[in-house]
Amino acid sequence: MPFTMNLWRIEEDHLREITESQINTEERLEDWISRDPSILGLDIAIIGRQVRTEFGGVVDLLGIHPSGDVVIVELKEDKTPRDIVAQVLDYASWARVLNYHDLNSIAVKYHSKSLADVFFEYFSSSIPETINSDHSLIIVAARLDDSSERIVSYLTNEHGVNINSVFLTYFKSNQGEFLGRAWLFDPAELQERSESRKHSPWTGYWFVNVGDGDYRNWDDNIEYGYIGAGQGIKYSKPLKNLSIDDQIFAYMKGVGYVGFGKVSRDACMIRDFVVQASGRKLLDEPLKASLASENSDDPDTSEWAA
Repeated sequence: MPFTMNLWRIEEDHLREITESQINTEERLEDWISRDPSILGLDIAIIGRQVRTEFGGVVDLLGIHPSGDVVIVELKEDKTPRDIVAQVLDYASWARVLNYHDLNSIAVKYHSKSLADVFFEYFSSSIPETINSDHSLIIVAARLDDSSERIVSYLTNEHGVNINSVFLTYFKSNQGEFLGRAWLFDPAELQERSESRKHSPWTGYWFVNVGDGDYRNWDDNIEYGYIGAGQGIKYSKPLKNLSIDDQIFAYMKGVGYVGFGKVSRDACMIRDFVVQASGRKLLDEPLKASLASENSDDPDTSEWAA
């Protein structure tokens, strides 16, 4: 059964349904995603738009995952089930052989800066040594018909193809415009499945990028026994994934590995972090990171410490 999304506005004790509308141009939706790919619910950086393949096709959006893998994003507009699925598979056959030089050329053409610079600006970390060891395919549509869903499900479940569909449904009313999102499959589960196929068994060690500037300082980290990240959910979220007794290597851009440690307390907002040695709040200490307290009351943009 094809996916459908409904939206209601609450008026006191009554619900008034907002009728689904058709977005005026696919280009508008493509603009939104290219500016803010988090709309898709994915942590990817867009490195190219309307990228022409050597087979004559044109990829709507080309992205890169923090792992260094390529992400193909194709918007469905007036395409039959055979067209859209065959199209993204054709793009995959092209993308699977792209090397660093190819991807760098695409990034320079779109951003006027290198792939490494785009990667660092978006993820705040150095680009992995291994690039494009795998790829994923994303079909963006308001809905898919039964046939398309069956084909995508077959490729995903029977053959392990990392293909998924995200449904972006557009609504418009007197109160404004609204965009709803849902997935055909859990993207985190597909990514985990993809990672498990290409990597050796996990060593049990975590690798954390540490900064040295206004928001965080490595000398502070050593003095007060913590690591930090923040100024945005995509930066603090990995820190929150650490668990007590996890072993971590600290890496600093341009320097290399600078430390090793074990997590003794879960990550918390920096305003709540207590230094074990002194029993004082971290923000009460004479930190070298002058902006460490910035946004300390906002969980989304605060620094976090573990």
